[in-house]
Amino acid sequence: MNRLYERLQQEAIRIASRYPVPDFYRDFAEAVRASRRFFAGDAIVAELWQFVAETIENDFGHGLTHVYHVALDAGTLAQIEFASACSRDEQIAHRVRMAQAAGLLHDIKRKERNHARAGAEYARRLLCYFPFSGSDIEAICLAIGNHEAFGLNQRGRTKASELLSDCLYDADKFRWGPENFTQTLWAMVSYRDVPLDRFLSHYPRGMAYLKKIRNTFRTSTGRRYGPQFIDLGIAIGEELHELIYREFADHIAPS
Repeated sequence: MNRLYERLQQEAIRIASRYPVPDFYRDFAEAVRASRRFFAGDAIVAELWQFVAETIENDFGHGLTHVYHVALDAGTLAQIEFASACSRDEQIAHRVRMAQAAGLLHDIKRKERNHARAGAEYARRLLCYFPFSGSDIEAICLAIGNHEAFGLNQRGRTKASELLSDCLYDADKFRWGPENFTQTLWAMVSYRDVPLDRFLSHYPRGMAYLKKIRNTFRTSTGRRYGPQFIDLGIAIGEELHELIYREFADHIAPS
């Protein structure tokens, strides 16, 4: 990352530190901890995590850090959303396993055209080597294929598979909150070596996209808590935008 973007990232982190942690993590603190414990202790998830760590391209803002957080939040959402639908703890645990698997694999083909569909096809071949049933694999791949905003959202064969898909979608879109400005954005502009002027010219369109994402959450929990993630991201982004023009004007070419 060039020195200017390193400085801007630090400013974004400083701004974000003054905003509250999203209520989701407070209100579902036990489910969050349980998802972390499951991620750390499940042998199947651990094997997938090792595979992804050795395989995923980690230079585009959607690498290991991103998929790790998506997997954890997808697992948390699965615990919450499947609690009333599954009668046994082991059923819920398996849904958490599937959600975390989907989270780890959802961006495995991030740089390809139509990366969600390409990732789903890749996952379908890969997961044959893991102890998932055929219906499990179909549900995981449905979730991966459906995780892009504003694309074609394919229907699942069961309500459970559609709910799993919705958990992955919402966990991925949580990342468009504060994390977008503290982590993801800087990895993307550095990878593409974007000049600051071009970065600023695209800024309004990016902020408008965030506002559109706000109304797309799919689970009942996501619809309740997701907009706050986006609102926090928008507030941080707007403050950062003002700061760039105020304190980094010497890096902006005259128009």
